Amino acid sequence: MKLKQRLRSKIMNIVIGERMLQRKRRFAELRRKLSSRPHVVSVFLELDDPYSYLLCHYLPEFAAHYEVELRFFLTEAITGGMRPAPELYPEYALNDCRQLARELGIPFLDKGTQPVEHRLALLDALASVDGSAEFNDELIAAITAYWRGDAEAVARRTSGVESSGGAAPLIEKNQQLLRDLGHYNTAMLHYGGEWYWGVDRLHYLVERLHELGVNKHSNAAPGIASIRQVMNSSLPVRPPAAASDLPALEFFHSFRSPYSYLALRRYIRIADAFGLEFKVRLVLPMVMRGMQVPKAKLLYIILDASREARRLGVLFGKIADPVGSGVERCAAVLHYAVSQHRERDFLLHAGEAIWSKAIDVSTDKGMRKVTAKTGLFWPDAKAAMDDEEWRQDADDNRQSMMESGSWGVPTIRMGEFVTWGQDRDWLLVRHIEDLCDSGDGILV
Repeated sequence: MKLKQRLRSKIMNIVIGERMLQRKRRFAELRRKLSSRPHVVSVFLELDDPYSYLLCHYLPEFAAHYEVELRFFLTEAITGGMRPAPELYPEYALNDCRQLARELGIPFLDKGTQPVEHRLALLDALASVDGSAEFNDELIAAITAYWRGDAEAVARRTSGVESSGGAAPLIEKNQQLLRDLGHYNTAMLHYGGEWYWGVDRLHYLVERLHELGVNKHSNAAPGIASIRQVMNSSLPVRPPAAASDLPALEFFHSFRSPYSYLALRRYIRIADAFGLEFKVRLVLPMVMRGMQVPKAKLLYIILDASREARRLGVLFGKIADPVGSGVERCAAVLHYAVSQHRERDFLLHAGEAIWSKAIDVSTDKGMRKVTAKTGLFWPDAKAAMDDEEWRQDADDNRQSMMESGSWGVPTIRMGEFVTWGQDRDWLLVRHIEDLCDSGDGILV
């Protein structure tokens, strides 16, 4: 590992540690008290973002249950490398949110044509009330009307408003605030120096506010609490007979992805529970495919992965970045491990080495520790690292993943079903249950 990578890994290990997290939280609360400020939650929403629409569904209840000051900002996501496959993102986001909305019981989504045609006027109408006491309610109502295809509501809100582009300066100003605070995406909540994305991460903010004692009621907000209930799933005690004809579960994996590491064991468990074939499809990290990952995005990913690891009880935090030769050596040994039917063990041990033990897999000393735990014969594993066959497989996997409408890992594919992310395991389970359900139940 190069000196620059080693230093970056050491700094990252400090930044994501729980001790540092608690120290930052105490400092943020001290600053708030000394300045006599209220508990301020900044909410960045985008009209065209379906994740913003889903989040809006829970914001009124959130405001009613917590002693916080919500500050809404109409903005747009910052592009320029933040979304590495912008041509794929809109359709993927739409499909993902459609599935989420169905499970969460949120009406979704038939925009129709009329709201889209009045998009600019709707933005200008919102800009005209920015800073007013009604802005938060107006923004939620506008996003809701837009995504539900409520042409009448959109027409009422745009009546007498000309599409003059008046919203552009406001959006640009709010994008700059988003940058200054250290983020790039929308459907984001910011509180006390930390970021929370959409309905998926809202529970972390709720838990933090409960710890601070700013909840107005002793009971949890029922709608918000139901999100985590929906996103839980149970696995069958034995594979249902109906699952025997289902396609293989394909897992697109990168050794440099913390989310791949967090997800791997759970998706293996799902495959085994339903008796599905589990296929690992290795792809190179984005930065080794010529795609940039800006620092702000990298920092958010590693901090988010760290709190997810704590929630899941997965060892995480002592990191040795494998980018470059470390990834290539792992890919070559994985290719060899497949021939020995040891690919699962190698993936799991390599992940632990990289993400929880700071073992440098770019060295023989580090790689040998991994292969020893995996049960691979070291001379053969060492010889395999000179084999370049894996490169074509990795490129084929990348192309196959992109053709499925996804560009990052972990991507999970089962037949026509495609989802992306370590936190979509419950959605996969729902899909398999739907395929297996004969009306008599399958959890037997």
